[in-house]
Amino acid sequence: MSLIPKETVDQILAQADIVEVVGDFVSLKKKGQNMWACCPFHHEKSPSFSVSPAKGIYKCFGCGKAGNSVQFIMDVEGSSFPEALKYLAKKYGIEVPEEEAPEFTAEQSTRDSLYIVSDFANKHFQQNLQQHDQGSIGQSYLKQRGLSQQTIKKFELGYSLEAWSDLTDSALKAGYQQQYLEATGLTVAKEDKRYDRFRGRVMFPIHNISGRVVGFGARILKSNDKKSAKYLNSPESEIYHKSNVLYGLYQAKQAIRMEDRCYLVEGYLDVLSLHQGGVENVVASSGTSLTEGQIKLISRYTQNITVLYDGDAAGIKASLRGIDLILENGLNVEVVTFPEGEDPDSYIQKVGDAAFKTYLQQQAKDFLTFKASLFAAESKHNPVKKAEAIREIVSSIARIPDAIKRTVFFQSCSLIFEIDEQVLISEYNKMQLQDRQQPPKTGSPDDFIPPSPVEEEQEKPVSDADMLKRYEREIVRMLLNYPDRLLDDGLTASQYILEQLEDVEFRTPLYIRIVDVVKERLNQGVVPGADFFINYPEQEVRTEATNLLSEKHELSHNWETHQIFVPHETDLLSYGAERAVLRLKWRNVQLLLKNEMEKLRLVTDPTEQDRQLTLIRSLKNFENQLCEMLGIVIN
Repeated sequence: MSLIPKETVDQILAQADIVEVVGDFVSLKKKGQNMWACCPFHHEKSPSFSVSPAKGIYKCFGCGKAGNSVQFIMDVEGSSFPEALKYLAKKYGIEVPEEEAPEFTAEQSTRDSLYIVSDFANKHFQQNLQQHDQGSIGQSYLKQRGLSQQTIKKFELGYSLEAWSDLTDSALKAGYQQQYLEATGLTVAKEDKRYDRFRGRVMFPIHNISGRVVGFGARILKSNDKKSAKYLNSPESEIYHKSNVLYGLYQAKQAIRMEDRCYLVEGYLDVLSLHQGGVENVVASSGTSLTEGQIKLISRYTQNITVLYDGDAAGIKASLRGIDLILENGLNVEVVTFPEGEDPDSYIQKVGDAAFKTYLQQQAKDFLTFKASLFAAESKHNPVKKAEAIREIVSSIARIPDAIKRTVFFQSCSLIFEIDEQVLISEYNKMQLQDRQQPPKTGSPDDFIPPSPVEEEQEKPVSDADMLKRYEREIVRMLLNYPDRLLDDGLTASQYILEQLEDVEFRTPLYIRIVDVVKERLNQGVVPGADFFINYPEQEVRTEATNLLSEKHELSHNWETHQIFVPHETDLLSYGAERAVLRLKWRNVQLLLKNEMEKLRLVTDPTEQDRQLTLIRSLKNFENQLCEMLGIVIN
């Protein structure tokens, strides 16, 4: 039984705009009738992820992910169907009838349960901050840091009470299960005791890219507590992997896209102060080294990153290597440093919003130029250090995938180090040669036996079942794409195809199911269109329907501009439908012939042999007729 009434589901599906939904997670660019982007589900450099506004579907031609708006949220979030619907309902302001109790049903996955208890904890901490007597402690700290109530509410800041089990007791009383509180790290259980992980701290909820709370950062406010860590974070869980999350990205993603730049800072308060000051395109790595997963998150919205460094020289040098990973992913990196003893939070408080924005614009330097200048200044009077610095810079340049950019940086860095450009290029070539000569990371190089040229050229034979599936797939594709399109004989495509194949049995289970549904709907006087199957309850049907409705290539409008008219499939639909029907019949007859020939070998009775031969001759004649109609020459 569905957790959400069908009327509400239909309303959500009707209002969900696939471009808006997907656009919250990746930057889409229009190309022809569709929108394209690099796939959010796998790493790629050339866009193969397509969104069709007209059909309301997405399809990645690289990894195969496909579906409607609900399926996209399920794929990107790893959530269940009901939770994906709730996400879309919230996005479009649709009220979803609440369940009578918060208990978790069998339909909800463990993952969904972790999201639900995290959301409860987030609301509980916010309530503590705003309404509990102890909340004044947190309010006082946040006010001291210059944060407004608007910022506090936007980022959903909260407070955990100075009590052993305030959150745990409240959650259990409300009906939530302890196992999920423990799984998220909100509750710690030792032997027969249980207590809250976060106590007496200002709470910074960490949202994933769709706005769901996945974890928390927490700052202690007791100045006399030397044993406890200043900042405490949620442990890794099924929904929280710190290497794949950036603090503030949910609130910043639209600004990042609009500004085409992402400012990267270190801490929560840096994000909050800058966002409040009008620099909304800012995120934090939360004190950890930047990971490839985090870089890929940023690259969905922009190719430009500016790293804002605290004014600590030692800290800057220590974090330089982490930036090489950004270069390796092909992004453009700039750097802004602040005066000694200042960080982004303190500096914007000191100079004000307008002066801070001006400072960012005036002080931004290209990362490699900045790094080269820093190393060159330190090694100016030390030849050994200078040689090491040059190798370090060349190593960074080598990570850039774009050859033109590498050439430009070789030129600029040669001027900074006052050394011939060819020296840098020679060192780069040496590094590349060494990398190629390195043995594979796993296994021995002797373990690899290259395939022979003959083996490489051999193609895997297509089985009878696969060949038949291809022809059945084409029939189903036409039924889904052109169900009510009129053909030359006055019938719709679906009527013509089903009449012609009335005596043909489909053999692929999925296509049997789809064809049966088409027949059933037509018998009810309803033509099942693309939307019906895109939103079908069974995921296997939804996915296959999306695949069949997606087109990887489309004709450019430039053909018509130059008076070159190329016929579309719809212009030749009668011919295409007839050919698809004939091909499926032909393939079925071939399989029948093969089966009957096998039976003939086992027959010993002369009468039965004659009967079998007559059937085979009849099938052979039918095959010849079909081949003649298809223009196939039989040897």
